[in-house]
Amino acid sequence: MARDAGGEFEILFLKRSEVGAFAGLWVFPGGRVDDADPGHDELSRAAAAAVREAAEEVAVRVHPDSLITLSHWTPPAIAPKRYTTWFFVAPWTGDEVQIDQHEIVDARWVRPADAIAEGLPMAPPTHVTLVTLAEAGSFDGLTQLIGQRGVERFVTVPAQHDGALVLLWENDSGYESGDPTRPGARHRMVMREGLPHRYERTEQ
Repeated sequence: MARDAGGEFEILFLKRSEVGAFAGLWVFPGGRVDDADPGHDELSRAAAAAVREAAEEVAVRVHPDSLITLSHWTPPAIAPKRYTTWFFVAPWTGDEVQIDQHEIVDARWVRPADAIAEGLPMAPPTHVTLVTLAEAGSFDGLTQLIGQRGVERFVTVPAQHDGALVLLWENDSGYESGDPTRPGARHRMVMREGLPHRYERTEQ
């Protein structure tokens, strides 16, 4: 969920409680698709779930037609829990944000670049999405960026290098082989314990 603030994006960021899924992480409003969520395919049912979750988690109405499909993520096969996830962006409708102080313990509007700079704890897909939103800068910029890249699909290939976990994505030179040392294009995240995650992307 995003709003215009002086010509720049601000996004609604939520902090999850220290128990349960994604404990202590900052996340976007969202959740799993329920059997009752309507739709004729995976994408439309995910969009319906996004609308429902926004109402349930933060009491904000989202117009289904306003959703912008941004990306789809598939975690590595070795992940203990695997959730394939659609990411959408929707303009804020002006409703007051309300949280339950149980599953969600904090909510704030923040510029994407500021959320990254603060080092807020978050999952890699959230980090990459913030980078994309910061690059776009506005709804018009996001439309242009999606027009250039399309709706991106991230199928994660994990690797280890020099004591770091490296997540490789399509268009990285090491993606097909799983070898992060191969020279060439970069599309990856480098994760070292105790240090900020580093996202690297070389445009093709």
